[in-house]
Amino acid sequence: MKKIICLLFTAGILAGSTLQASFTDAFTKSNESSSTAKEIILDDVVAMDALQEFKSLSRVDRKMRMTEAKTKLKEFKAQKQAGSDPSTNTILLAILAILLPPLAVYLHEGTINGKFWLSILLTLLFWIPGVIYALIVVL
Repeated sequence: MKKIICLLFTAGILAGSTLQASFTDAFTKSNESSSTAKEIILDDVVAMDALQEFKSLSRVDRKMRMTEAKTKLKEFKAQKQAGSDPSTNTILLAILAILLPPLAVYLHEGTINGKFWLSILLTLLFWIPGVIYALIVVL
């Protein structure tokens, strides 16, 4: 749901429509209210309004907005990753890869995926291959 809202918000910003105003109104209202139930209701209302506006567009406009929103989202994620301090994180992950290889792989990847399970398997079979694999993944 949050991903859809983010994409629709980005598409609204790109198109310069009234969607941006409705999002900013909803966010200021949600910041003023202290109840989380009101925030959830406002978020749902804003999402429904954005979805209705999005559905009212032609197919070509929808496709164009979605591609623009996806590119903006990729740019945002790239900026977010570029802003972090990679040297400190890499050093800490390398130390952790030596001590606990699967944990280092999990923290680097952010999810439990095939690399994580392979790291666990290599660490359980023999500790050294698990360390080597974790260092390869982290570095």
